[in-house]
Amino acid sequence: MGKIMLGSSQPVNDTEIGTVNADSHGGIVVLARIFALAMTVSAFVYLANNVLNFWFDWPGVPTIFGMFGWFGLSAPEGGVLNLAWIQLITYFGAFAVVVLIVIGSKQRTLHADAEMLSGIAGYIVRAAFWAVLLIGIADAFISFLRVEGFMATLFSEDIADKLGRPAFRGHYVHYPLIVAGLVIASFKRTLGFHWLAVLIVAAELAIVLARFVFSYEQAFMADLVRFWYGALFLFASPYTLIKEGHVRVDILYASFRLPAKARSNIIGCIFLGLPLCWVILTLGMWGSASAINGPLLTFEVTQSGFGLYIKYLLAGFLMIFALSMLVQFMSYMLSNMATLLHEPGHKQDLEEHAAV
Repeated sequence: MGKIMLGSSQPVNDTEIGTVNADSHGGIVVLARIFALAMTVSAFVYLANNVLNFWFDWPGVPTIFGMFGWFGLSAPEGGVLNLAWIQLITYFGAFAVVVLIVIGSKQRTLHADAEMLSGIAGYIVRAAFWAVLLIGIADAFISFLRVEGFMATLFSEDIADKLGRPAFRGHYVHYPLIVAGLVIASFKRTLGFHWLAVLIVAAELAIVLARFVFSYEQAFMADLVRFWYGALFLFASPYTLIKEGHVRVDILYASFRLPAKARSNIIGCIFLGLPLCWVILTLGMWGSASAINGPLLTFEVTQSGFGLYIKYLLAGFLMIFALSMLVQFMSYMLSNMATLLHEPGHKQDLEEHAAV
């Protein structure tokens, strides 16, 4: 195998990139990995419990506080409190699993975990991209059939009537297409944001041509542009973060040396990025009428009866944004910590020494 020189006469085998000496910053590495993985797993557990709370009527962890009379809550009646304890255990259980995994893989590098988390964020975004692409096309087609009166020709009267109901279209059109997006993202590894941008331009161009050439315009056409543009803006954020594409106020940062930049990025991820993501998730999904849960539970649509039935999904975009950014922030934190510790095989570390 090839050898990589790290600014010294001692070569480092490129097969050793995935491991690091546990005696060198071992405690810091273990704590950083536990923190990053625990934050990531906690976010997924929180979302899973949110589904149980508001889609399957589980009591939720806060009801446990009612048993002790805390925060003005009252204890629920019946055996539902057992379900609340199960939900609480999922958080502690997830944390315990993370600790066991990290302790059992002390030789694993920060960079390896950063790549794994970045891959998870990438999968979330890819799945969301394919879902909004398929849903946008399918919903626009259905809306066009409805506004032009073609539904009865292609479907039975009962199906045509049900497709005009947001909940039915959500359950039997949107949800299956979301599952299709998850499947496609599992084997389609590239991010298709450039194609989504092209489709936005094409949809806007179609509006202009239809309006000024054919004097034809429908509400679903503008809804499609907003739907895809919202997805492009929010879903591309994690990808832009890992590519260092976000706008920085480089009054001080640009003049920092690499270790100082790494420290700055670590502090920013922990004290700015991570709290922002948790604020969006908690405030948006704390109750059934919260900013994210409310539209998702009611399949909220616009007042235009023949527009796209996707307004509730726009609220869900915030959830995807917060989740993917949280995972990517943890990846970014580990990556910068690996740079700060001069972890063998780290890309930035190798590039810096190769330039010497």
